[in-house]
Amino acid sequence: MAKYTVEAGDTIPSIARENGFLTSTVWDHPENAALKAKRQNPNILFPGDEVFVPEKESKQEARGTNSKHTFQVKGEPNKLKLRLMKMGKPRANEAYVLQIDGKLINGTTDSNGVLEQVIARDAKGGSLMLQGGKETYPVKIGHLDPIDEISGLQQRLNNLGFNAGSEDGELSEETRAALRKFQERQKLDITGEADAATKAAIQKLHG
Repeated sequence: MAKYTVEAGDTIPSIARENGFLTSTVWDHPENAALKAKRQNPNILFPGDEVFVPEKESKQEARGTNSKHTFQVKGEPNKLKLRLMKMGKPRANEAYVLQIDGKLINGTTDSNGVLEQVIARDAKGGSLMLQGGKETYPVKIGHLDPIDEISGLQQRLNNLGFNAGSEDGELSEETRAALRKFQERQKLDITGEADAATKAAIQKLHG
């Protein structure tokens, strides 16, 4: 099969499911070794990336006649994991309602403000409601760009509460101001540049 060109919102799990494969079948294929080394996370791709999708192979199973046989299709869970923070502190043990593709999931964050839920591999997104619906936040699945892209940097800064402005991939003055604020908070050299130390700190804090 020819390589598939990634579009916004695509992930390896969603591409694999669309083509009838497990995530590992696509992600661990030798033809995708360079992409795997570059992106490292199967849930974080960038529009324009190319993913090799192998051809399906038939498999034969020998079974006796005049009997009933059950075959089970392998599946795999896909998890959404978020950490909720407020004023730099985790929102621990807080009730929430997660709406993903129309399905409502009720839960409570753990002591570190983390929520973790199993979702469908082809899930697109929805919303997160807190405080009985007083706070509502959009949830986009598969739309997080790599940290090495300016847009990915902007997304993470905005998610962490540093106003980086539009997530358009342009290193604007608003984004530089957000970088300086983050660097000051993390006791890094205040340059307003997306240097290696700053990206590593953002990645570690954001996850």
